[in-house]
Order: sequence, then C-alpha cells, then structure tokens
Amino acid sequence: MSFVAWAALAVGVLAVAPFIAHLLRRRPPDEERFAATKWVPANPAVAQRRTALEDRALLAIRVAAVVALAVLGATPFISCSRLSLSRDAGASVALAIVLDDSMSMQVTLEPDSGSALTRFARAKSAAVELVAGLKPGDAVAIVLVGEPVRVALAASTNLDAARVTLDRVSQTDRGSDLDGAVSIAGELLSGLEHVDKRVVVLSDLARSGGSENALKVRSGVELWVPLQQLQGARRNCGVVQADRSDRQIVARVACGAVEPGEGDEQPRKLAVKAGAEVLVEAPLRLQQGAADVVLKLPEQGADDAEARLYVELIGAADAIRVDDAAPVVAVGGQLRVGVVTDPASSDLATGGPPAVEQAFKALSLGVQVRPLSAVPDRAEELDVFELLIVDDMPGFTPAQRRELARWVDDGGVLLITLGPGAAAAPLGSSFAPMLKAIVRWTKDTSAGVDPASDNLFGQASSGLDILAAKGRAALDLERDTAPQIISRWSDGAPFALETRMGRGRAYVLTLPFDTEISDLALRPGFLHLLQRLTVAARTLGGVARTTVGHPWTVEGFEQVEVSRVDRRDQATPLAVKAMPGSQTRHAVADRLGLYELKLDGHQSTRVAAMSEAEVDMVPRALPAGYDGESFGGETASVDVSAYVAVFLIGLMLVELLLRVLSPRVRPRDGDAPPSSGAAPSSGSSAALSSTPS
Repeated sequence: MSFVAWAALAVGVLAVAPFIAHLLRRRPPDEERFAATKWVPANPAVAQRRTALEDRALLAIRVAAVVALAVLGATPFISCSRLSLSRDAGASVALAIVLDDSMSMQVTLEPDSGSALTRFARAKSAAVELVAGLKPGDAVAIVLVGEPVRVALAASTNLDAARVTLDRVSQTDRGSDLDGAVSIAGELLSGLEHVDKRVVVLSDLARSGGSENALKVRSGVELWVPLQQLQGARRNCGVVQADRSDRQIVARVACGAVEPGEGDEQPRKLAVKAGAEVLVEAPLRLQQGAADVVLKLPEQGADDAEARLYVELIGAADAIRVDDAAPVVAVGGQLRVGVVTDPASSDLATGGPPAVEQAFKALSLGVQVRPLSAVPDRAEELDVFELLIVDDMPGFTPAQRRELARWVDDGGVLLITLGPGAAAAPLGSSFAPMLKAIVRWTKDTSAGVDPASDNLFGQASSGLDILAAKGRAALDLERDTAPQIISRWSDGAPFALETRMGRGRAYVLTLPFDTEISDLALRPGFLHLLQRLTVAARTLGGVARTTVGHPWTVEGFEQVEVSRVDRRDQATPLAVKAMPGSQTRHAVADRLGLYELKLDGHQSTRVAAMSEAEVDMVPRALPAGYDGESFGGETASVDVSAYVAVFLIGLMLVELLLRVLSPRVRPRDGDAPPSSGAAPSSGSSAALSSTPS
C-alpha cells in the first residue's frame, strides 16, 4: 500500500478518543450514611472515587465507528490486483490455461522488498482468479509447462474439477517446454464448439522453454500472455552434474544471462562437501554459458570413499538456491551402451553407422554408445557398460558366457537378436544361461507380430503386424528353462523373450536388425525398444543420472520403494503410479537430488539432475497484441465503501437503541427508593436533637 493509504488508515488511532472521554467522565461523589450519627448535624465531605469506565457498550460502539470511518477514508487508496477475463457480448469462453511449473518460476517477484512471493505462486493465483471468473457453459483446460508437458485437466465445463486440479499443482524443478505446452493447449480447444477460444500463458517466457521465436497457436485460437511482472532475467547459476573418477571430480556449471546493468560476474567458490565438511574448494568466476571445472580431492584428510559427496556453489546468493548443489556420481553419469554388430550385415543402404547407433543419436537419451567387434570376455572390459546389445552373433564362448552371466546378475541389461549368424554357432558356442535353446533359421515369412500378445513395444507396436521379414529364428527351448515370452508372432511362436537373472535382465528377439532381412529397424517400435532398454538399464544398474521430470519405469518388480534422500540423509517417499493407459508402473522425480530405489530387495541409487538450459531466464520477445488488452487484464479495486457505510448506519441505530433503553438518571449507591416519607436529602441541613441515655 502507498503512503497515502497508510495515512488514511492512521485515522484509526483516533479510536482511543472515546476511551479517553469515557475515562475522564467522573461520577458525582457518593454519600455514605451512618445510622449512629443520624441526628448529628451533617458535615458533608466530598470523596472522589477511583476513575472508572462507564457505559462500556456505548464505548465499544463509538470506537468501532471511528475505526470504520478510518477504513472508509482509506478505501480509495487501497487496491488489490486480480486477473479478470473480458467477454465479447457476454458469450461463453473456452479457456486453456498454460501454467509454468518449471524451476525458473521459483524466482521471487520482488527480491529487494523481502517478499517471498514467487513467480509460480503469482501464476497459480492468477489461474485460480481466471477460473473463479468463469461462468456455467465456459470450458477450461489446464496444461503444465514442466518438461515433459502434462495435461493436468482436459477441456471440461466442470469448473469444480478445475479448482481441485489447480489446488493440487505444485512447484517443480523440471525444465520447460513452452512451445509444446502451447501447441497441446491449442489442440485441446480445437474440438470445442465455443466461438471464443483462448490460450492463456502464465509463464516467465524464459528462452530455456524453447526457441526464441514467437509462440504460435493453431488457427481459430487466440493467444493471451498477461502478467508481464513474471518476466525478466536474473542472475542465476547452477551445478548441472558432478562426475568423479578416482580422486578427481569434474563439475559442470551453467550460468544464465542477466538484466543489463545487473552485472554478469560475481566472485563465488565451488566446493566439494561431505556433509558439512568442506573437502576442497576453488574460486569461480561466473560467466554466461556452461563450463566444466576440475576439482582434485586431497590425498590426505577425511575418508570420503563411502561418503556422499556434493559439489556446491558457495558465496553470493543468486536467484534460485536449489540448483546450487549436485550429488557426485562415480565414473561418469551417462549411460554407457556397448553395441556388438557384424559390419557386413549392419551397414545401411543409405550409408553411415549401424541403425542402432543412429537411433540412439536421434533419441537423445543421454547415452554413450561404443561400437564393439566382439563380446568382451573379461570383467574389466564388460563392467564399463550398463547396456549391451548383441546383434546376430554366432553364440558366446564359455569365457564370454561366464562373464555375461555375472554381469547380468549384477544389474546389467543384455539384448540378443537372433538371425542367420546366430543359427550358425560353432561347436562349443551357445547363448546359455541367458537363452537355453537351439536356434534355427527359417524362411517363414507368413507371420507378423501379434499386437494382442505384445508386452514390449506398447503403443509403438502399430505396424509390426505387417513386418516385411525374409525369415525368422525358431527356438527349441530346453524344458528346464522358463523365459517369459513378452511378444509373439501371429502364429504363436516367440518373437521376444525376457529372462530375469539376479538384478539384471536378458532380452532376446527372434529377428535381427539387418535391414536386408526385415524392416524392424525402420519402424517406430524399434525406437521404443531402445528407449525401454535404456530405462531398464538405468533403473537396474547402480548409480544413474536422468533429467528431473522423466519417469523411471519399474515394471517387472513386485516390491518397489522409491525415496528422495536429502543432505541430512532424511528420506521422503515418492509415489509409484501406473502410467496412463497401461499397467506399467513408474516413479517421477519432480525435484532435484538423490533418490534410492529398492526393487525386490535390491537397492540402487538414482540422481535427478537439472536441465542445463533452465538457468537462462531471459524472456523471449513477443509481438504486439499478445498482451491481449481486449481479452482482459489485472483489475485493481477493493471497493468496500458501501459495506462500511451500512456498518456505520447500524452502529448509529444501536447507539440510539442503547440510549432509549438506558435509565435517564443513574441511582447512586445507598439511595433509598423515592417515597413520600423520605428523609431529607443528604445535601440539606437539618436540626438534630439528642436524647440522653
């Protein structure tokens, strides 16, 4: 509030005036009659009683009246911003609210004022205000910007459901996908019959949420970007990740741009901590962009072999504090994938690397792919991988089988594809114990994959029922083995099998990735398969890092517990839910930090890392008209003068009623009721006579 508003409210101090007036009001002195001196000549003495308040009900009414007058005088100077919606001739509206819950929205609106109101809190309250202004017949949808984009509420005329949905939305540490959210919001409104369709963007419009180009919506939908106070770049840096190799830690630090004149450099330090103990620190000059900083742990000092280490930015504060620390991940954080292929059968007709390598590059899953010419037969060579793909190889030697079985037991994920080469395994080579079967190659091309039996490709199984295959592998399974068939050919023969070994998984496909044999590697199901294998490898194998907000699939486990562990080793349980439209369970980490997973008694550690682009809060430019003054805006008014006036009239009537009902003359203590034979008043002098005893 402004100074004028406070000055107007200061009139309320005059409420003490009626109190002082009642306090100064004195009752006339009371006369005390003493029977033994009834006939003694009166010699009245005035005795002042202690000052006391009288007519307290009347006093309360007058104090309330003075306070109400002060409020009435201050009302024109007090305002409260509220986002309201304008309508075209009162017609109904279809509204899609795009609410940004990404990490950049944790910035406070007015940091110098000491206010703790964040951008997200203001955006959420604005969404609540918009829903409160909707009328029966209006439709509303809610889309959350945090990556990946989520539809919190599909377009609906149930306004109560919208209020409940907004009440459940909370701040996250996700990255942002503003372009994707606006696109989905426009699609949600496209099928409605409303003429007036609007997408309302409640976001800081940070460039990290997409390109610097203007936001676009589909034809027939209008875009409205209110709340300009949410936008603006602020100084912010974060530790994206920290990888440890022996006594060396490589930390990646990212800094965003700042407003002109704020200064883009400020001395800070980068420290490695084990709990509250600082093991090593180094000066850091913050600049825009990202850079890797090498920190070497001391050879002597605290034993940090088993300690949980964090790399933390210390020194001057910036806009967001939660991204100033990151847990240290041993031996790199990216998933390492080994791909064993035969160059003669894996080359594509269009040239370039094999289809598996190209697919991983296109998916951008954050993996390190390493081509191999043969399956490793030594532990030190095999243990560097979390996922191993063996495409149509002629069996494994005894040394390879022994090391592969141990590696899978320890949490590795193995994929074996069977083709003509697998059926030509030399004497002494086999796929046991991952697959105890005799492999034969057949020219049967009459069958595709049965979608009803598929538990591997999910929604991406479309098109696999018409695979253009020139053959397939037939399996003669041994009786003492029980691999789970997770996908079948249309004639019932196994297409995909899964074998659980210890903490790991071994998958088998009866079709290779060779494009000369089938078009499996050219279909969407192939990409889904690689993505599922990546998720499984990250879930099962040791420490792994993923970007915050991306789900961790935990299908195939009966007992699953996921907890977030903070710097004080306090665990907070994380819910495990089923994916929409399927029975696959998953856990989603919305906050940065370290997580522990217990899967059927086996424990693994995961790290939810920040999105590097999220530190950049420079808003994208918007063309004129996107502020949508004709759509509505913030209204500033708190007009309670009518209510205060009615309250004052009521107080006046109550005061009049009290005056009518109260006695006009207050009897004094000790006065006898008036009568015809009453003694002379105490104020008169009477002649007294005494009778001798």
